[in-house]
Amino acid sequence: MPAPTNTFKQRLKAGETQIGFWLGMGSANAAEIAGGAGFDWLLIDGEHGPNDLTSLLAQMHALQGVSASTVIRPVIGESWVIKQILDIGCQTILVPMVDSASQARELVRAVNYPPKGIRGVGAALARASNHNRTSDYLHTADDEVCLLVQIESQKGLANLDDILAVDGIDGVFIGPSDMAADMGHLGNPTHPEVQQAVQDGLRKIVTAGMPAGVLMAIPELVEKYLQIGATFVAVGTDVTTFANATDSLANKWKGRQQNTIKGVY
Repeated sequence: MPAPTNTFKQRLKAGETQIGFWLGMGSANAAEIAGGAGFDWLLIDGEHGPNDLTSLLAQMHALQGVSASTVIRPVIGESWVIKQILDIGCQTILVPMVDSASQARELVRAVNYPPKGIRGVGAALARASNHNRTSDYLHTADDEVCLLVQIESQKGLANLDDILAVDGIDGVFIGPSDMAADMGHLGNPTHPEVQQAVQDGLRKIVTAGMPAGVLMAIPELVEKYLQIGATFVAVGTDVTTFANATDSLANKWKGRQQNTIKGVY
């Protein structure tokens, strides 16, 4: 029995557009709710979300059986971190802060078993192999792993051509927020200079024939990225969606209460 088919990777290769959503709460309940929404993919954020390996696994359990594909962003692109994420059964990894082709090559090695890579052989203990019940896991796992690298700096953009040439990368993601900070526009990813850099990067990725991805909650920019040819685009986060909804609800009813009190007086 081979490793499970990675439908996210299949759809990337086919050039299909996949709309995603970011999970940063570190909550299995929030993940389960988002899993029923109908997104194509959900990213569990181990870089900025309050997550450890156990909470990542809990969210994967909550998402088991949903139609959305699960992606995990590790806190850092170290081989030992990646090994653990693969062993809990995640097949698609988005690695942050990739600045060079040499980094990208090491990441390719980290997600593959020897002789192609350096992934440790411990799947017999792991969820990835259905706890050693997937008989041919070791010989088929590499083909189903999807490696996405995230470009978030001017250095990364300057090295983008070299990164795109690395064999074994399945997609390149541009991070507008860190790009803005690196360009001197901290907290302003919509700044024209930042957007020019982001969109130029996306065009270069698409022109190279590589799947391009990005996270953006502003509809007009999402539309622009899709027009450029980005095919895996996250359009919001659980934290912001929940914060905006609760702010709106509180403001609506607190405002009514204040108006009522004023009317009494």
